[in-house]
Amino acid sequence: MKQDTQILKHETVLLDETVEGLSLSADDTAIDATVGTGGHAEKIAGIVGKKGTVLVIDVDERSITRSRDRLEGASAKVIFMRGNFRNLKALAEEAGVKSADGIVFDLGWHAEQLAEGKGLSFKSDDPLVMTLGERSATLTAKDIIADWDEEEIARIIRAYGEERFAGRIARAIVEARREKPIETARELSEIIFHAVPGFYRNGRIHPSTRTFQALRIAVNDELDALTDALKDAFELLAPGGRVAVISFHSLEDRIVKQAFRTAEDEGRGSRITKKPIVPGEAERARNPRARSAKLRIFEKNI
Repeated sequence: MKQDTQILKHETVLLDETVEGLSLSADDTAIDATVGTGGHAEKIAGIVGKKGTVLVIDVDERSITRSRDRLEGASAKVIFMRGNFRNLKALAEEAGVKSADGIVFDLGWHAEQLAEGKGLSFKSDDPLVMTLGERSATLTAKDIIADWDEEEIARIIRAYGEERFAGRIARAIVEARREKPIETARELSEIIFHAVPGFYRNGRIHPSTRTFQALRIAVNDELDALTDALKDAFELLAPGGRVAVISFHSLEDRIVKQAFRTAEDEGRGSRITKKPIVPGEAERARNPRARSAKLRIFEKNI
């Protein structure tokens, strides 16, 4: 299948705001826990310079490869580690990084992942996998669609996708799979499209967006992974160090907001952003993917 060339072009969201918010200096050590295509890491490497260190992490092997190519000429020492950021502290220790002056998490998938054949794009004929990188667990989106009962499918679509028509979509999935297995992302998207009311099909976002989000979160255990990662980040930060998180939906943002508020209440530091930073009008116009992004920053004091 020929991929849309627009899908393959990725622009790092809130790049300047995020890196400036980390307040890094020359010789610092930083961690990009979701390196993706390397946008944040490249800019960070330029700031920390020759005596600085940037540890880049991603669960997706292809992201590591892309970022390695992009950062080949970086002046800083760059260490590449493949793994899930939920194991952030262990990965840092393995890389020889004992503490960090700045840590960044960009929780959005990057555009190139839509073309990797895992069913993340509802416009594709790719199989329903939806794993972000290889995982030891064997759960895929197809497993959920094929084997889970209607009530459980509705529950995750409602909880992880905040989808108002979760019940109708789950019922349509179960009815469709009685006729034949649901094999591809496009097949699932067609079922969702016809399950929702007519007015909903022409809304601001595609009617499959929330369901696909829910399946991806469930397959990759993304919310629990984020909670674990933030705990590790607080421990890894040096005094005066900052962690910056870019989230793309309310479930993620809620976890980040609560984690930062709790850490502040415990006297471990302060929220640099009482309200999240969002992309400006120019960035939203240039990059529609940025419209839902929210950036929160926390500074550790002990």
